[in-house]
Amino acid sequence: MTSTFNTRRRILNSIAAACLAIPLSKSAYSKSIGYAFSGPAADRGLGLLPLRPCTSGTRSSTAGPFYTPSTPLRSDLREPDTKGSTLVLEGLVMTSDCRPVAGAVIDIWHCDENGRYDNIGYRYRGHQYTDAAGSYHFVTIRPTIYTGRTEHIHVKVQGEGTRLLTTQIYFPDQQAHNAQDWIFKDELLMELKKSDQGWHGRFDFIL
Repeated sequence: MTSTFNTRRRILNSIAAACLAIPLSKSAYSKSIGYAFSGPAADRGLGLLPLRPCTSGTRSSTAGPFYTPSTPLRSDLREPDTKGSTLVLEGLVMTSDCRPVAGAVIDIWHCDENGRYDNIGYRYRGHQYTDAAGSYHFVTIRPTIYTGRTEHIHVKVQGEGTRLLTTQIYFPDQQAHNAQDWIFKDELLMELKKSDQGWHGRFDFIL
């Protein structure tokens, strides 16, 4: 069973790598991110307003060594045995002149509550498409720190015809760990609030 699953993963990864290497038409695949552009998702966030002026693009950051392509299409990344604190993460994907990017692919991944990445399966990995208002919405858990790194979530996002943004977003209540992380940047801090259900994070991406 494990051997069959690993073989399937290798095949999927090979296909994804091939898609990234071959220029494809915009109606089929993004040239950079490797997912089909299927149009906007159902409206989720028509009430969201931009957090700040859209004058410059979101700062990029390294993808790190743990990126896995071909993640599941889903908005809820929690697992049946999830033990971490629930995090609702939402926001907008916009252009530099504050136009919503509908149907953009947003792919996120992060470590688990023990600081480990799943490099075999898709635990705490997934992608979705923004709605007509450029809104995205994930439900996951708060990752934790691990050696050399503060709490963070990795993101790849791209709209049809836009640049591919690869970056990381951070938690503002981790000042001490943020200060010790050489990759951390202040402008990549999310807005964060505590709620009865866990945590609510907000970050807008400008392409």
